Amino acid sequence: MSARGARALTLAEAAEVTEGRVLGDARVTFSRISPVHDAGPEDLALLGDRRYAGDLEGCGGRALLVSEPLSGLPGGPRDRIVVQDAHRAMVTLLRVMHTPPPPEPGLHAAAVVHPEADVCGTARVGPGAVIGAGAVVGRGSTVGANSTVGDGVVIGRKCVLFPNVTVYPGSVLGDRVIVHAGTRIGVDGFGYVSEEGEHVKVPQVGGCVVEDDVEIGANCTLDRGSIGETRIGAGSKLDNLVHIAHNVIVGPRSLVVAQVGIAGSTRLGEGVVLGGQAGLVGHLKIGSGARIGAQAGVISDIAAGQEVSGYPARDHRAYLKAMAHLMRLPGVLRRVRRIERTLADSAAKPDD
Repeated sequence: MSARGARALTLAEAAEVTEGRVLGDARVTFSRISPVHDAGPEDLALLGDRRYAGDLEGCGGRALLVSEPLSGLPGGPRDRIVVQDAHRAMVTLLRVMHTPPPPEPGLHAAAVVHPEADVCGTARVGPGAVIGAGAVVGRGSTVGANSTVGDGVVIGRKCVLFPNVTVYPGSVLGDRVIVHAGTRIGVDGFGYVSEEGEHVKVPQVGGCVVEDDVEIGANCTLDRGSIGETRIGAGSKLDNLVHIAHNVIVGPRSLVVAQVGIAGSTRLGEGVVLGGQAGLVGHLKIGSGARIGAQAGVISDIAAGQEVSGYPARDHRAYLKAMAHLMRLPGVLRRVRRIERTLADSAAKPDD
């Protein structure tokens, strides 16, 4: 292991696991993967995009991980691993180099576990964690320090809850779910009715279901259903600071980037991608495979496979054309003013 805790590899070993080939000395070792511009003498520098070819000249890396079409570029380390896709190969290598040791099972002395909770003997519960009555924590799962698992919550196998996660009663997590620090699952939705000028809370009595292989970033909030349930489909990935309102359905294998907000009862199909800071109003239907650009404001349904951006969100190409025309507007206004002055001067001249 290197000083950074990563397993060191030779270029020969790296080429074998990535199905690549070595140019130069296959015995060269590295203990970290870094961008080309930031690579040091122990590092394998990554070059997967021609845009960064200019950084090769000053690259200080020990060796280079490079995609096949870029393998012959001059500059940079002579010793190289050549692969079909450098970014995919990087993922493979990182998994090999940074395999974490399995957590030690058991309940920390400072954890509070209700006697009616069912915590598997292979699970790990950290200091200050609280497990409520009737809660289930499955085989090989970890509940991090100061996390709270409410009454009746079900957590599946090999889940990881990082510190300071709160899972409210009525929530269910599938297998291999990862929840990062500060996230709240099963929070009351924002539901009120007006009675005689007062805002009266609608009881939020539904559930929140997170299916298998979902990863949820830090400081996200997932509301429970008002009635019915909120559901995050299997294999979906949520970035940090995402808000999912009550009764929202996120389809399987969707990607939700940072600071996205989805209002109540909106339904996303399979494989939807939401760019950062996109906002969706409630009660919409977003078709499978739709792609919604960063900062888009979605106020109507989106068809399957459609790509939209802007506010209000519209076809992406149409939006780009509209923005291009908008950028030309100052020049158009200057031309209009010149024409107006010319016409005004012509009108002011006396007739011959």
